[in-house]
Amino acid sequence: MKIKFNNFQEEVKEYQEEFIAAVEAVLFSGWYILGREVLAFEKEFANYLGAKHCIGVGNGLEALQISLMALGIREGDEVITTPISAVATTLAILAVKARPVFVDTTEDGLIDTNKISQALTKHTKVILPVHLYGNSVELSKILALCKRHKLYLIEDACQAHGSQYRSRKLGTFGDLGCFSFYPTKNLGGLGDGGAIVTNKNKLASLCYQIRDYGQKGKYKHVRYGLNSRLDEIQAAILKVKLKNLDKNNDKREQLALRYMHNLSKFPQIKVIKPPGDSKGNFHLFVIQTRERDQLKLYLEKSDIPVAVHYPLLIPQQLFLKGFYNCQNLPNAKKFVKRILSLPCHPQMTIQQVDYICGKINSFYYNEVG
Repeated sequence: MKIKFNNFQEEVKEYQEEFIAAVEAVLFSGWYILGREVLAFEKEFANYLGAKHCIGVGNGLEALQISLMALGIREGDEVITTPISAVATTLAILAVKARPVFVDTTEDGLIDTNKISQALTKHTKVILPVHLYGNSVELSKILALCKRHKLYLIEDACQAHGSQYRSRKLGTFGDLGCFSFYPTKNLGGLGDGGAIVTNKNKLASLCYQIRDYGQKGKYKHVRYGLNSRLDEIQAAILKVKLKNLDKNNDKREQLALRYMHNLSKFPQIKVIKPPGDSKGNFHLFVIQTRERDQLKLYLEKSDIPVAVHYPLLIPQQLFLKGFYNCQNLPNAKKFVKRILSLPCHPQMTIQQVDYICGKINSFYYNEVG
C-alpha cells in the first residue's frame, strides 16, 4: 500500500480548477505584490479567526520577528519560550538581539505553565509559547502571568490553523498571534507565507509598516523595516484553501480518532492528544514510545514514511551549543527521544491508517515480543 507523509499532488488534483482560476486571475491582473488578493485574504483570515487585523508576511519566522519588533523588543530583553519547536521560534528572538529563556515542557511537549514564574527576571518582556502540533498551551495561566507581571504575549500558532482553546481560535488570545503558510501546514500555500493577527490597532499599524521597509506611505520610511510581504499568488491560493480548512481539519480528526482506537491496546504507546479544554487541528499525529528508534526503522523498511518533530531541543542545536544548560529541561529532553509522527493528512484513508496500525502491531508482537 502506497502511503505518503504529505500528499500535495492529490491535494492539487482536488482543487485544481480553483487553483488554476486563482493563479490566472493574478497573472492577468498585472499586480503581484500587496494587491487585492492579499487584502481579501487578510480580511477573510481575520474573520475566520475572529481577529480585528491580519497582516500577511513572508513566512512564519518573519511573522514572529515583526511581532517582536512591533513590541519594541531589543538587546537586553528576555523572551520566555519553549525548547521544543521549529527553530524559527528562537531565530526570531535572536534576530531582534533578545535572549531566549527556555522553560521545560509538560510530558505532552507543551510549555509547562507552572514553571514559567521561576524563569521570570527583571529583563523579561514577552512570553512566546508554541501551540505544538496544533495543541493549545494552557492559555488561562499564561494570560494571568502576563497580566500580573505586565508582560506581552505572542502566540506561535504556526501549526495551529483552526485549533481552539475554550471555543476560541488560537492566535487571538495574545497581543499578537503568528501563523506560517508553509506548504505542509493545515493551511499551506504553494510556497512560503505567513501572517500576524492582532486586535490592537497600534500594533497592526506597526506591523504593516515593518513588513514593507518601515514605510508609512510610499517612500516615507519612518522606522527600520523588512521586506516581508505575502505575495498575490500565495494569497489567491490560500483563499481557496481557507474555504476548505475546517472540512480538512475534520478529516484529520477522523484519522486521528481511528489511530487512537487502534493504538489503545498498546501500553507501550502514548498518543499526544489536545488538552481537554481545547480542540486541536491534528497538524501532526504524534505518539511516544520507548522503542521509538526501532519502530521508526521498522516502519520505514515497510515503506511507511514517518518523522520526528523534533529530534533535538533548540538549545541543543549546534549554533547554540555551549550557551545553554539543558539540565533544567528534563521533560523536554525525554520527550524528543520518544516521539514519532505518523502520516495524518486529508488525502489519507481510514484503510491506510489501519494498515499502518497493523504494521505497528506486527512490530510489537514480532520484533519486541
